[in-house]
Amino acid sequence: MNRLLTGALHRRIALLALPLALFVGGCTTSPTDDAAPRSAAAERPSPFKDCAALGAPPASSSPAAASTGAGAASGTPSPGAAGSPDAGATGTAAGGQELPALTLACFTGGAPVALRDLAGPAVINVWASWCGPCRKELPAFQRLSERTGGQLRVVGVNTRDSRSGAQSIGEDFGVRFPVLVDQGDALQRELRRNAFPLTLFVDARGRIRHIDSTGALDDTQLAALVRQHLGVAVPA
Repeated sequence: MNRLLTGALHRRIALLALPLALFVGGCTTSPTDDAAPRSAAAERPSPFKDCAALGAPPASSSPAAASTGAGAASGTPSPGAAGSPDAGATGTAAGGQELPALTLACFTGGAPVALRDLAGPAVINVWASWCGPCRKELPAFQRLSERTGGQLRVVGVNTRDSRSGAQSIGEDFGVRFPVLVDQGDALQRELRRNAFPLTLFVDARGRIRHIDSTGALDDTQLAALVRQHLGVAVPA
């Protein structure tokens, strides 16, 4: 009788222990499953500024830059103006075209940015790490950002690129201005431009006064274009 009771007790204990063993066994897979997301998230800090202030005008933007007449192209669009499918070969006046109704992610995260909410005057540079002329001119855009910080905003749009490639360029070239991400090439498709690099000169009302796709721009060329199309003098 005692042996029967002892055997029944052992079987009962075994049955009670089975769900606990299954529960413990199932939990062991969680760290392995979560390891990849945690590893992917542990990226280096972004070299670029965040995009939170892009909707606010520069601290002391030039009155001339807010005018369609002072230093800005305000006439009838040229044959190569934005919107023309053949307008990618050279820099051309954009005739006051409004920025496309696009919303792009910020490289550093946070809220996406609607291009039409971007407060000008601004220079928007479309670039990719694999583009030789882009790499050549990016330091000039950083210097432009530093020299005109109170009058002009410089914004990058990284397109058709890898995050690691863009990050490395920012670190190696000391690029610090805010960068938006356009992996789908949406901005260039809206502008009907395929050239790299591509630079937009945007007035204080959010109108594109000039689009340049002539190749790598240097400090002198950038200063001349900013003064001509946005009415902003770049300090030496």
